[in-house]
Amino acid sequence: MKALAASVAATCLGVFALWQATAGLQVVTAEGARRVHVALENPRIPDVELQTMSGQIEKFGADDGKIKVVEFIYTTCPTICQSAGADLARLRERVVKLGGADKVKLLSISFDPETDQVAQLSQYGKVHAADGAVWTIARPDKTDLQDLLKSFGIKVIPNEYGGYEHNVSLNVVDRNSRLVAIVDSDDIDGAFNEITKTLRQ
Repeated sequence: MKALAASVAATCLGVFALWQATAGLQVVTAEGARRVHVALENPRIPDVELQTMSGQIEKFGADDGKIKVVEFIYTTCPTICQSAGADLARLRERVVKLGGADKVKLLSISFDPETDQVAQLSQYGKVHAADGAVWTIARPDKTDLQDLLKSFGIKVIPNEYGGYEHNVSLNVVDRNSRLVAIVDSDDIDGAFNEITKTLRQ
């Protein structure tokens, strides 16, 4: 009986922690719906301007013929965005070994452009060894932010600690600026498979 009570208590604590960490499961349920929508619709990503960690302005939908793998971050995140950066560094290494440096662009895009100025983007890039060529850190103009998040289906919810709960994933965009696949940020094999599949199309 004591074991059962302990098990129930542990389950309740786990559910409460999940509820807190996902803003009442909003992030989790929204992510499931987003992945279904992307699989069915392949939404188009708008041609917004991004300022990179070097201060340069690039158009997201530039006619460069590259497949893009996008993650959304904020540089002051102390936990998941940091590990996601380490995961993207591993993916970059695999893309380079594949010989895809001129065919694939990796982007970490900040959804907190007011805080994440060029200096913060550059520092985040240094910490995670983003090279600025195959992989760069960038931010949209504040006026384009909501359109960009909406096109990817990204939910950003402020939390009680001054940070944000948000979708953590790698989003694969084809040469026609269509969002064609979403994989977990730590699923480097899955992301690499989606890249190679999209390259063959």
